[in-house]
Amino acid sequence: MKKVVFGQPSWCLRSSTVEACVTETGGHLAPVIFDRKHRRIQPYSIAPWWNETLPADLLPLLRVLRGDFFCMPFGGNTEPFRRERHPAHGETANAKWRFEGVERGGDAQTLHLSLRTRVRPGHVDKFITVRDGHNAVYCRHVISGVSGPMCFGHHATLKFPDRPGSGILTHSPILFGMVTPEPAENPETFGYSILKPGARFRRLNRVPTMTGGWADLSRYPARRGFEDIAILATKPVAPFAWVAVTFPAEGYVWFALKDPTVLRATLLWHSNGGRHYPPWNGRHLNVLGIEDLTAFFHYGLAPSARPNLLTEAGLPTCETFSPTRPFTVNYIMAVALVPRGFTEVRRILPAHAGRAVRIVSSKGQSVTLPLDTGFLQGAST
Repeated sequence: MKKVVFGQPSWCLRSSTVEACVTETGGHLAPVIFDRKHRRIQPYSIAPWWNETLPADLLPLLRVLRGDFFCMPFGGNTEPFRRERHPAHGETANAKWRFEGVERGGDAQTLHLSLRTRVRPGHVDKFITVRDGHNAVYCRHVISGVSGPMCFGHHATLKFPDRPGSGILTHSPILFGMVTPEPAENPETFGYSILKPGARFRRLNRVPTMTGGWADLSRYPARRGFEDIAILATKPVAPFAWVAVTFPAEGYVWFALKDPTVLRATLLWHSNGGRHYPPWNGRHLNVLGIEDLTAFFHYGLAPSARPNLLTEAGLPTCETFSPTRPFTVNYIMAVALVPRGFTEVRRILPAHAGRAVRIVSSKGQSVTLPLDTGFLQGAST
């Protein structure tokens, strides 16, 4: 059950369709193998320094960096919040999780981990579920005993095939998109960005750059040598919001489903060799962070808890937690095999009374796969 995977002690689950591993340090979810008996699709990134000797003081988050992980508070957190000094992306992404057990019921297996937070006292339970026949991972985080404003989110990172535009990104309706108010990187510290700071946009394929041109964020990899961050303010649609990446040559779609009243935006981290300082050293390539969150970009708790550009536009960047009422964040990540000619996803729709989804392409092709969408409202799994 527990073994060392890519250099990190991890717990692993296996269903008929998916194998998933979660690290003890930081609770990072990777590798994940979808369609494990046939195609063995592994979409998540694992940092290239996973087997290197690293400085003893390197943040655990960076030492482990892989796949998806839950952040609370989300972001760099360089500015303290009141008297709280949180590590980047919070204790949930850095501290050691405690094994509580594996729950088995019907066609499902659930790994249960827990963490007691110390910077702001509280308790987080992590439940990772795989189900026979479902090419999906169901993630549930239950936050208890925490009081006051908090930003949070998931931090999925995908590794794209090394071909320009090998993946096509689409999403459910948004209110607007925005580039970070300041460049994501600074040349003085050997980091480089290209998107125009503070630019607002409505379409992914037309985002202003610092050079006066336009970038197409719907196709990736792109813009080799740069690191950029933009956010999509999710329109609160029912019964779920979605983001998807189609890999036409590989014949599959990776997608994530969320409740947009809980995770209110999607942050896009384009990491394509723009950081030339350790441990990145210009070699973190073809990685796209698709990070569903409620936060003010990646700046951390203090900027998220006060008025900011996103709250002024009507998008909440924090929730106020009650110590007597647990707060639950449910999230689904999945893979669908698609036929030749299937291009970008246009719609993801519930099917079979919430027991499946139908994914429709821009050309009208569709695939249907088993998926428990009721999980997002805590109704099942």
